Amino acid sequence: MVDSPVATLAYTVIYLVVVFLGPRLMKNRQPFKLNWCLLPYNLAMSALNLYIALELFVASSRLKYSYVCQPIRHVNHKEELRIVNAIWWYYFSKLLEFCDTFFFILRKKDKQLTFLHVYHHSTMFSLWWIGIKWVPSGSTFLPAMVNSFIHVLMYAYYGLSSLGPNIARYLWWKKYLTILQLIQFTTALILGINGIRSGCSFPVWMQYALVIYMMSFIVLFGNFYAKAYIEKGKRVVGYSEYNGSGLISRKLD
Repeated sequence: MVDSPVATLAYTVIYLVVVFLGPRLMKNRQPFKLNWCLLPYNLAMSALNLYIALELFVASSRLKYSYVCQPIRHVNHKEELRIVNAIWWYYFSKLLEFCDTFFFILRKKDKQLTFLHVYHHSTMFSLWWIGIKWVPSGSTFLPAMVNSFIHVLMYAYYGLSSLGPNIARYLWWKKYLTILQLIQFTTALILGINGIRSGCSFPVWMQYALVIYMMSFIVLFGNFYAKAYIEKGKRVVGYSEYNGSGLISRKLD
């Protein structure tokens, strides 16, 4: 899948076609109950991301990689190949993540099919083909490693929440996943700008691509966080009624 972009582009086009046609085909159908596969899928994705993150962390530590600027080393070294292998699995995991969207469609969770969701899934797979093709080591390891660690928590959350409301009510840390992602994007943006300004020998075109991509994520995820938690919290606090026995807060959603 790395030699040619054809497979990556074809899968991305198929994904976008399913996003467009799927909700229309499901419109007059009953939603599928997929609890039987959501838990194993999410736990498997959590395990895969844990494997990727640990492989990148161990190999980069043994090679004494810099977290600020790490040039690509064109050497046939065991640990370098270990990083390349982990980056390939990270790229491939973005194809598997298309299932997140397909499950939303089959369960008729159309509100989850936001621009942010589709943009994130469709672009990550394509852009990481560029990563594994042209810059499979060096500073590429850091965003993949950090993002994989966050995905361990994210898929663990999704897996546990699929067990039903009795478990979901204890999962208070959903919004902190978004905060971690925003911290990740901001840090990557700063490192990208620093790499451009300092003349880091990592490919400069990749640094510019990173900066632009992280800016788009900061805007989109920041907007999501503001609407999902800040504005929603204000509405909940601001809407209340007095029934004679005391002030009762009422959620709008």
